[in-house]
Amino acid sequence: MAVILSQNLLLDQYREKLVSADEAVKIVKSGDWVHYGEFAMQAKDLDAALARRVNELEDVKIRCVTVTFMPEVVKVDPERKHFRFHDWHFSPVSRMLQGQNLCNYIPLTYHEGRKLIEDYTPIDVAFICVAPMDANGYFNIGTSNSVTSYIADKAKKLVVEVNTSVPVCLGGNGESIHISQVDYIVESQTNPKLFSTNPPPATEIDVKIAEIVMSLMEDGSCLQLGIGAMPNVVGGLIAKSDLKDIGVHTEMLVDSYVDMYESGRITGRLKNIDKGKMVYTFAMGSQKLYDFMDNNPVCASYPVSYTNDPFIIAQNDKVFAVNNALEVDLYSQVASEASGSKQISGTGGQLDFIYASFRSKGGKGLICLSSTAKMKDGTVKSRIVPTLSPGTIVTVPRSINFYVVTEYGYAIMKAKTTWQRAEELVNIAHPDFRDELIKEAEKNKIWVRSNKLEC
Repeated sequence: MAVILSQNLLLDQYREKLVSADEAVKIVKSGDWVHYGEFAMQAKDLDAALARRVNELEDVKIRCVTVTFMPEVVKVDPERKHFRFHDWHFSPVSRMLQGQNLCNYIPLTYHEGRKLIEDYTPIDVAFICVAPMDANGYFNIGTSNSVTSYIADKAKKLVVEVNTSVPVCLGGNGESIHISQVDYIVESQTNPKLFSTNPPPATEIDVKIAEIVMSLMEDGSCLQLGIGAMPNVVGGLIAKSDLKDIGVHTEMLVDSYVDMYESGRITGRLKNIDKGKMVYTFAMGSQKLYDFMDNNPVCASYPVSYTNDPFIIAQNDKVFAVNNALEVDLYSQVASEASGSKQISGTGGQLDFIYASFRSKGGKGLICLSSTAKMKDGTVKSRIVPTLSPGTIVTVPRSINFYVVTEYGYAIMKAKTTWQRAEELVNIAHPDFRDELIKEAEKNKIWVRSNKLEC
């Protein structure tokens, strides 16, 4: 009888808080800061309803993390008189909007997300996409834990948009919001499928780099894969390999983890923490990935202050972090998020995991990039450069950089002098650019007569 009564009370609360999207967005006032959700978990009905209030509001500032759709609030206000849109980590949509001066980046070291939200981030209203309420009164936040639980706690007003397409992603912790925290409930009228993307196509160079990465990997490694084609190739190769007892402690969960798990490569039994669990903070991929995650206890969703804390990550042995970069200079500085003043993605967890990998017993942190890039005008440039161009953001400083990998091999940066780093990086640059890089290194006084040079 007590259980039935409790459920009845929950249903009463649900009905009291249930409103239309148009009614819910009336709580937004001019000058407010509004949070929009993260990655695949963004509340589209509430976005459309807020856009319909465009002429009633001024200076509403909106934040999201990696927007995956074109927001209606941006469409209706191309001069940013009413809404100003910001992103903590740029997506292709954010990049396009930045080019039109319609979106600004918010710099973030990802593992600091909790303190940034709690101590420095005003949030008047939060719109959070969730799965339907369970029998205990909890709304699961689906594939994007990240900073969502912190935002739900910090927001002055919290609105959840219920979407029946959202998989129930088990924790970990921070994976659910109780109805008592919620001010308004909106039931999506369309229940859109989560943003779905298939792994990007891999090039021959991606495969070569992935094969070099695989040569460095060992049984029992604890894996983190970054975003992009090449890390997905690594996952595919692991799935087809004879590697044993791979563990997972990652920022992002992608399709290749499903393949690795189903092939028996992932067991997690040698992890020191979260043994047997695939730990992650957000997921983005195809419907195959979302179906795999739904109510699957092998997947453990955690807030980013846990998954990305270098001191937590490094409690596992053999942390094997694989990440992409745009450029590396001869001083071994890594640019992974911007080219000049153009923001392309964000710092994300790359710095967190490269740092953690060095602290991990037997760990390896890999910055991977093709040796060259083809420009829009057809010219080819080296991605190992003498110095980063003015304005380019350093994602991983030279003091933290660990391994650098191109299709020509790998170089270890730790404990190397400036001239040793330059020599190691020239050695894995494209052969067509090596002489030029040596000349630039000599000009910058980071080159000495070495056996390699004399040969």
